[in-house]
Amino acid sequence: MQNSYYWSDDWNEAFYIELAKAGFISTTHDEKEILLLLPELQYDYALLDFQDLHISHKVQKLLKNNDYELCINNRFAEVIERFSQQHKYNWLKGKYAQLLKNLHLNYHPKNNFKVISVELLCKESGELIAGEVGYIIGKTYTSLSGFSSKNKIHTNCGTLQLVLLAKYLEENNLEFWNFGHPHMTYKQKLGCKIYTRHDFLTRWNLATQVPISTEFI
Repeated sequence: MQNSYYWSDDWNEAFYIELAKAGFISTTHDEKEILLLLPELQYDYALLDFQDLHISHKVQKLLKNNDYELCINNRFAEVIERFSQQHKYNWLKGKYAQLLKNLHLNYHPKNNFKVISVELLCKESGELIAGEVGYIIGKTYTSLSGFSSKNKIHTNCGTLQLVLLAKYLEENNLEFWNFGHPHMTYKQKLGCKIYTRHDFLTRWNLATQVPISTEFI
């Protein structure tokens, strides 16, 4: 409990699920042309309780215009591909990307763990404007990585995707959204609160024991 980062070269699906259930959020690290799994049991976590969701005036205007729609699990492979296109350093790649694709395709209820993709689409064109990948455990959702269009006509759509996803998770009776590291300002602007590792694990261990809602299966 004195450490935060660990590493492994084990890409077994069951091992990854057990890490996630224990509260680790895993990224990757390139070491001498070998991609290592980098699980982190963070010292602090940003959690969003949905009653604390803050919607800016700019996003309220986008909601009113109703030009976009949120979809779940419709374009998983495309969302994964967009990470490498947008992020200069993309840690969600190679064996990790394949691991998530396998877990997404091979869901089993006994695991109480489900990988999902989230897509914000332009209603008129069908274009993928923003999206992310994460996982549901019990009554929790954890974000892994996301992207949003840099086109000025879609300004604030990344935040719109987050707001619509928060509403979707609340409607499906999840307890909270785990954003991981608390240090990015957009998380606190959205309404996240910072939890120490101890306080996070107290909430986490209760909420992740509940079976996943059939809405996500």
